[in-house]
Amino acid sequence: MNWKELAMTSYYQTAIAIKDQLKHGYVEETRAGIEELIDALSRSDKRALRSQLTRLMMHIIKWQIQPEFRSRSWQSSISNARIEIEELLEDEPHLKPKVSQLWDKCFKSACKIAKDETGIKATLSELTEKDVFQTKYSLDNFS
Repeated sequence: MNWKELAMTSYYQTAIAIKDQLKHGYVEETRAGIEELIDALSRSDKRALRSQLTRLMMHIIKWQIQPEFRSRSWQSSISNARIEIEELLEDEPHLKPKVSQLWDKCFKSACKIAKDETGIKATLSELTEKDVFQTKYSLDNFS
């Protein structure tokens, strides 16, 4: 059985196939399926973290480079991404070290997306953890 292909297609179908293999006593085949399912789930969680972190950074970059376009929508996107990341890290604490590992790649991606959306190249060389997770981005601060 091609466990890798199956796990990339459907976690549910992979679990059913593992159950079936186990029912028939195929221990080694079952072990291989479980290992592949664990790897696939881990990759999925990492992609979700990378996506949310990039989205959060992109909105913060846009907030900084286009103050005249700040909106409640941007403010809400920042809050939403922070909540999504917080919940993901609560549910999957093994991902916490991945934040620092993904940081530079997410920042570069966020800069590119922000440039694509605004037409403005960000002059920022970095975003700090404080910028991303603690700074309050509120229209009330700028009125």
